[in-house]
Amino acid sequence: MPRFLVVLDADSTLLEDEVIELLADAAGTREEVARVTERAMHGDIDFVDSLRQRVATLAGVSAATFRTVQSAVRLTTGAAALVDGVHSIGGTVGVVSGGFHEVLDPFAAELGLDHCRANRLEILDGALTGRVLGPVVDAHAKAAALREWAVEDGVSSLHTIAIGDGANDLEMMREAALSVAFDAKPKVRATADLVVDRRDLAPVLACLGLSLRERLGRAGA
Repeated sequence: MPRFLVVLDADSTLLEDEVIELLADAAGTREEVARVTERAMHGDIDFVDSLRQRVATLAGVSAATFRTVQSAVRLTTGAAALVDGVHSIGGTVGVVSGGFHEVLDPFAAELGLDHCRANRLEILDGALTGRVLGPVVDAHAKAAALREWAVEDGVSSLHTIAIGDGANDLEMMREAALSVAFDAKPKVRATADLVVDRRDLAPVLACLGLSLRERLGRAGA
């Protein structure tokens, strides 16, 4: 079987939680943030605008809150099995997120991911300023990451897989040879090649193996 690249969304895919909502708990803005998150996930509001709106509510929150949030975030069931399985057959795995490196990096290290890309929050005098540093990781950036990592890893575009759940993942999923909607919103489910309803990433490995063989057979025909 040829080498391939699997790229996952983070919040509500690789991770069980929406990290920004956990950060918003510390700011007392969770309800406001959750409403904007839901609109963004359904594609009812531009992701970049939605992220800036939500991050603005975090102004003044102590940077020490990252440790509290990290301890509260849960890896999705089967995440380690999926990563280990992909690695065992010579593949690579990346996570690309509209969330934040400050919380995501320890999980990427724990799982031994090959790639990790996310946003960074601006911190001044030990507190969040309510701003994001640099360009926001949006739908375009997610698709670009998949393309870049495939080239870097020497993986054919025919052997790329994207796994996501929200509207911000659609461009990445269109870019991939195989798209997997993981416990996803209706718009994502409607366009994906595969739909996984269980909140368990381990079965994705078996689905990928079967689907890739079928696709490679068609591509070589």
